[in-house]
Amino acid sequence: MIVLSGLLAGLLFGLGLSIGGMTDPTRVIGFLDVTGTWDPTLGFVLGGAVVTSFVGYRRVWRRGAPLFAERFQLPSRRDLDARLIGGAALFGIGWALSGYCPGPALASLSAAGWPLITFLAAMIAGWWLARRWSARH
Repeated sequence: MIVLSGLLAGLLFGLGLSIGGMTDPTRVIGFLDVTGTWDPTLGFVLGGAVVTSFVGYRRVWRRGAPLFAERFQLPSRRDLDARLIGGAALFGIGWALSGYCPGPALASLSAAGWPLITFLAAMIAGWWLARRWSARH
């Protein structure tokens, strides 16, 4: 049941990304280009995601425990370190340059072209390098 619920959640997430236009890199870059020809349409998608998350989390916390686990697993760290800030900066730079972030990139696999394949290769290489770096430090 856990695998099925994960599959359904992933399919729903991918469908939402596709319908919302998050899989179109030109639309994403247009949204991020606030000093040029700004395209505000993704603001509605992001706003809808924030409202949905707000309402969803409020309902889930009332349960006391998740459906398929004994307790919620929340991050315990609250500090901001160089690794977190650097990772966030790299994520933002990659998103702004390519128009893709990991979720929409995977949702776009059915129409993969060279820009998407290049992004996915760079993303996988980045994950690999980050794991190697973390293992050393």
